[in-house]
Formats: sequence, structure tokens, C-alpha cells
Amino acid sequence: MAESRRVRPETPLQRAIAVGVLLYLGAVLVVPLLALAWTAARQAGKVVEGLSQPDAMHALRMSAILAVIAVVVNGTVGVVGGLVLARQRFFGRRVLDSLVDLPMALSPVMIGLAFIALVGRGGWLAPMLDAAGVSVLFNFPGLVVGTVFVTIPFTVREIVLVLDELGDSEEQAAATLGATPWQTFWRVTMPNLRGALEIGVTLTLARSLGEFGAVLVLGGAISQKTQTATTFIHAAMEERQQPAAYGMALILAAISIALLAFLRSRRRAHGQES
Repeated sequence: MAESRRVRPETPLQRAIAVGVLLYLGAVLVVPLLALAWTAARQAGKVVEGLSQPDAMHALRMSAILAVIAVVVNGTVGVVGGLVLARQRFFGRRVLDSLVDLPMALSPVMIGLAFIALVGRGGWLAPMLDAAGVSVLFNFPGLVVGTVFVTIPFTVREIVLVLDELGDSEEQAAATLGATPWQTFWRVTMPNLRGALEIGVTLTLARSLGEFGAVLVLGGAISQKTQTATTFIHAAMEERQQPAAYGMALILAAISIALLAFLRSRRRAHGQES
């Protein structure tokens, strides 16, 4: 039998480092959230009044719609892209694998400007879009493009990670027993990817709700047209409507915390299953 490992007692230096990290994280994460909640609570009446305005309701609804679209699009693309990257070997695979992470490396504002150069006035695709009567900039399609682009990596990376860990032995066994590729996908592959898909979708949802730079550049934050919850906060602060801004920020923070709690529970459950 292997000898059980003894847990070494913490040294004073290790204890001091742990306390320092805890204090640092509390100062930069917990304290600002507490300040936000306290400030909003002190102005509860004005916060409710500000959030009841048509502009605020429209912005929150717009963010929810964009989040759903990002989840559907990148959930689907994530599964397909993950299967391609994990199961296929082809020329240019490493380049494609690197491109998946590009949205995480680029600033969202830079992404917005890049799309302006592509679809804006005088852009590469402008003649084609004008001929088709499609307007991307400062319209709903621009918001969709920006939100979907910045959320591309999350589901793909989770799917690839799980597929690399599982290998393809179960899929090969199913094929040997006469299952078609479609049957193998739905009965063998997808059940194994359920946990990864849940985590990827949750990360996509959280990222899309918090997106600011790309939707601001591509959408223009036009009230009751292209304004999202995050750009509403920006506009409310500029217009000195702090209670509405604090209230919207508190809603987004609460949603983010709920998503984080769900994500941790799913990671724990997925770890126990594996």
C-alpha cells in the first residue's frame, strides 16, 4: 500500500502570503461590489425610477437578446469547431486553432474598428452590403457581429479540452458495432460533451452580457435602438443619471455572480462525474 502523504503545517510565511492574497482579492473584487450595492441601496427609489424608464428597459432587453443569439451561434459553432480541431488533422489546423483565441487577445474596441473598415462606408464589403440593402453599422446586425465575435473562443475551448481528454475509443467502438456517424454523434459524443457545453455556454452568456467596447463602436449606443445594458451605464454616467447607472450595474453584477455560482457547481459536478 502506498504511504499516505502527510500534510505539512503551514509556515508563517505561507500564512502571511495567503492572507495577503485574500486581502488583495477582497480589495479589488469584493469591496467595489459592496460599495456598488450599498450606493444603489441608499438610492433605491431613484434606482427603481431610473430602471423603469423605456431607455433602460430597452437596453436590458437588447443585452438579453444579444446574449441568447451569442449562446445559440457560438454553442453550435463551438461544438462543430471543437470536433474539427480535436478529431481532424488537416493542413492549416494549427493556424485555425490559433485564430480561435484571437478575440481574447484583441481589444474589443480594436475589433469594432476592424469591422468598420470591413463593412463601414468605403469598406471592403460596403458595395455588396449596399446592393443588398443591408446596414450593419449603428444597427442591430452590428451589435450581433460584435457580440458573437468576442464570445467565439469559450465553447470551442471547453469542447476541445474534453475531447482531448476522452479520446475517440468510445466513438470507434460505436462505429465497429455498426453505428452511423450521426448516431455516434448523438448517442456517444454529445452525452460526453454535455458538461463542457454547459460551461462554455455559461461563459459565453457572461461575456456577452458584459461586452462594451465592440458594441459601442459598432452600434453607437443609440437610445432605444442600439443601446445595450453596458452602454446604457456609460451614457447614464455621462448624463449624470447615476442612480440608473448604479442600478443597471448592480443587475449585471448580480447576473454575473449567479452565472459564476452556476459555473462552479457545474465544474464541480463535471469533475465528480469524471
